[in-house]
Amino acid sequence: MAGTRFDAVVVGAGPAGSVAALVLARGGARVALVDKAVFPRDKACGDLVGPRALQLLGDLGVGLPPSVDVGDLVVIGPSGRRVRLPSFEGRSYPGHATAVTRTAFDTALRDAALEAGAVPFEARADTPLERHGRLDGFTTDGGDLVRGDFVIGADGATSRVASAAGLVDGERVLWGFAVRAYVDQPVELPAIVLWEQARWRAFPGYGWIFPGPDGRANVGIGIGTRSDRQAGARAVRALPRFLDHLGTLGLLGSGAAASSGRPLGGWLKMGMVGTAPARGRTLLVGDAAGLVNPLQGEGIAQATASGRSAAEAVLTQGAAASTHYRRALAAAHLPYQRITAAAHTALVGRPRAVAGLGRLLTAPVVGPALAGGWAVFWNELLDGAPPGGARSVAALATQVGAVLTAGTAVARWFEATVPERSARVRADQSAPA
Repeated sequence: MAGTRFDAVVVGAGPAGSVAALVLARGGARVALVDKAVFPRDKACGDLVGPRALQLLGDLGVGLPPSVDVGDLVVIGPSGRRVRLPSFEGRSYPGHATAVTRTAFDTALRDAALEAGAVPFEARADTPLERHGRLDGFTTDGGDLVRGDFVIGADGATSRVASAAGLVDGERVLWGFAVRAYVDQPVELPAIVLWEQARWRAFPGYGWIFPGPDGRANVGIGIGTRSDRQAGARAVRALPRFLDHLGTLGLLGSGAAASSGRPLGGWLKMGMVGTAPARGRTLLVGDAAGLVNPLQGEGIAQATASGRSAAEAVLTQGAAASTHYRRALAAAHLPYQRITAAAHTALVGRPRAVAGLGRLLTAPVVGPALAGGWAVFWNELLDGAPPGGARSVAALATQVGAVLTAGTAVARWFEATVPERSARVRADQSAPA
């Protein structure tokens, strides 16, 4: 198929790319879906598909492979105190997440895209191709020339598309790294662990233990590194000690850590900072656009939503697709991303401050009082949250956060790159109920 031209070339067949290809193909576009991996393949992830992603997939009529619904979540603070964050059914999303392995999940989404008519290329996007001064596609390492009127980068945190199109400033990106393993132990209630490797010296991230659909537990840690790409190795080295810590908390039984499989790690690009999401006829989605929650690392909901938004912009807006797509991202994710990216920037590298915040949020009176609002805000669920105290707390946190972060370098970057005022952000995202 050398020299084939498409309406759109989607590079990366993870959740963002597959949803983009699915929507484009259903809309009548000729779509190439390029990925270097042979599916099924695995990915480092906590394996939780959040409420917004579940709603979107339901709207698209995409069924999930075998999975387990997950509701409330427990946060364990540095002192061992526990706070249960409740799940809520929103006006625009269900009241639960779902645990499903990325091997099965990503394969199901890619299969749906191919069934809709997307053309697969199992090859690496290698040499960029240009036309009229813009990115026009790639030569693959299999020798194919895959060109498209639009190029959608869905190729992860270290996106080849983003680099080729000049859309990323690596020194500004909020990098993170996560590593996970599976252990042979069932888990009923997912837990987030705010961990101190030494007293008042918090780990610059958090750990987790989540249920899996196959009776195993997904266990891992994520670390914020800012622009220091060398710091990711710290997470890999720390994983055995974290598994021991889970044992002391009673979350892992004796011998469970020893049964853990081979760890798998991956880079995260968080909070959108440092990456222009679109320019001309190149659009970035999911991790490639930095659409990972800077507070808790969720990326699947953002990936699927951005994939659909990018595809709809291409189908309906033609040459103005990038402008409309940037506005769609702003409407969906601001001011949340701006606030949380600024908070992430301020906290990484300050272990005592992180330890103090973790202890405060899990304190006996404070933790239960804030739990509902914490669950809504932390999981970026304010838009569509049901009226009540939890929504009011999350809305207040958004308002206060917007004021506190208004003059930061992060806020200035967003104003220059993804202007909030041009998005007509829905007023109810920040108005208290």
